[in-house]
Order: sequence, then C-alpha cells, then structure tokens
Amino acid sequence: MRDTGFPRADAENDFLRARRRQVLARLANWLRREPDDVNIMLPFHEVVEALGYVGEQRIGPRVITLDSIVGSVDRGRDFDRRFRPTSGRVRARWERLALAARRGENIPPIEVYRVGELHFIIDGHHRVSVAHTLGMSTTEAHITEVRTRLNPSGIRYRGDLIVKDYRRLFLERVPLTGEARASIALSDPWHYAMLGEAGEAWGFRLMQDEGKFLDRATVARRWYENEYRPVVNMLRQADLIGERTEAEAYLWVAAERYRLIRTHRWDDDVIDALRSARRR
Repeated sequence: MRDTGFPRADAENDFLRARRRQVLARLANWLRREPDDVNIMLPFHEVVEALGYVGEQRIGPRVITLDSIVGSVDRGRDFDRRFRPTSGRVRARWERLALAARRGENIPPIEVYRVGELHFIIDGHHRVSVAHTLGMSTTEAHITEVRTRLNPSGIRYRGDLIVKDYRRLFLERVPLTGEARASIALSDPWHYAMLGEAGEAWGFRLMQDEGKFLDRATVARRWYENEYRPVVNMLRQADLIGERTEAEAYLWVAAERYRLIRTHRWDDDVIDALRSARRR
C-alpha cells in the first residue's frame, strides 16, 4: 500500500497491514503444518531457566538488529514472533508510535536482555513492532547482558528449550568440559537423562573397583576418556554409527550390549553381537 502523504492515515494503514500479515502468517503455518510455537515469542524466563542462570551486567545503549530480538519478558500474547500485533487491543498506542515515527519525532530506546546473541524485550514491544512494519533493520536499545551455563545457540522455537534444559541437567550430573562437552549432542531431550544415568552408573562401578570416592568432575573426565571415546572409536571403525550422532550411537549400543550379553565390557564379541543385532 502506497503512502497517502497524510501521516495519521498512513499510521492507521500501517497497523492494518501489520495485522493482515500476522493473520496470513498464521494461515501459512497452519497450511504447512508447522509446530504451534513457530510464531510465538520465546519467553525470557523459560530460556534462562533452561540454559542455567549465572549472572548479569548492565552494558548500556547499543544499536542492535531487529532480527536478533526473539523474545520477551512479558506481553507474549500481544505480538507474534515477528512482532506483528495479534489483535486490535494494542492499536491505539501502536498507531501513536507509528505516527510519531512518520513525523520524525524522537522515540526513546527500548530495553532488552541479551543472552548470547539473542535479545529479549523488557520495554518497547510496540516500538519494535512499528519498526518492523516500517521496514527498519536496527534500533537503539539499553542492554543488560545475562550469562548462562549453556550457550543459547540452536534455540529457534519454544520447543528447543526442552532439549537445552535436559542438556543442562545432564552436564550438572556429568560435568564435561571443553571438547568433551561440545561433542555430546542428542536430538531427543529424554536421551540426555538416559546418558546421564549411564555416566553415573559407570562412575559408581569405577568407585567400587577402586574402593574410593571420586567427585563428579573426575568421574565425567574418566568416563569420557576411558569409556565413551574408546567405544565411539570402535563403533566408527565397525561402521555402526550410521546417521546417528556419536552420542546417540553410544547410547544405543550401550543398551544393546547389556541386553544381548549382560556385560559392561567391550571386545570383539560384543561388536559382532551388535552388528548381528543391527542386521536383524
């Protein structure tokens, strides 16, 4: 729709255009049978809880990209993921801000939390919505940076938080670091709980064998170096990983090994039994 040259009328048209886009986006998602959370803003508190809160610090005003704003502290129902209004409830304030923007008036910066490279609005939902609709790509924001135990990379939808939450719990039980920590990847969140059980059980048997207590960090390091990594290397040589991740392959064969042979050892007989089981 072309501008009329009358800022107030154009601001009204801006809102109607944003609402129409929101309705069309919902329809497109329904036709594509996409998950319900595709168009929902990420809730800040759920994200931080899943990643594990460490601390925060105020870093002041910065210019940020609008596309980096993915969630909110509240007001999750008034706007969708792209900050298009979901109803006419916000229309009056929205149009006042759109009118001010069109007249070139000064609009104060928004306030956001930063988690990794993601931003979550504290104050300024209407301003971001108007900026999106008017085709802007950046905005000024007062930023508070939040540090978390896990990196937020990979979070796109609300459903991704479940995987992050289970991964955080796994790393609390089996506190791997560095390359070992990065190498563990599972697509099913429940598998992190199963892998945690496997790591703890291995550590318990290790302490029984050595007759002494070992802390979690020591058990995690030795489990990875003496159990997980050697087993993964054997599976790779035996071509038993397939399309799984290394962690998924380890979890599968660890369960199959015990079911087939009732043992916790690894040798050629175990590998042959697993290969036969896979063919069946």
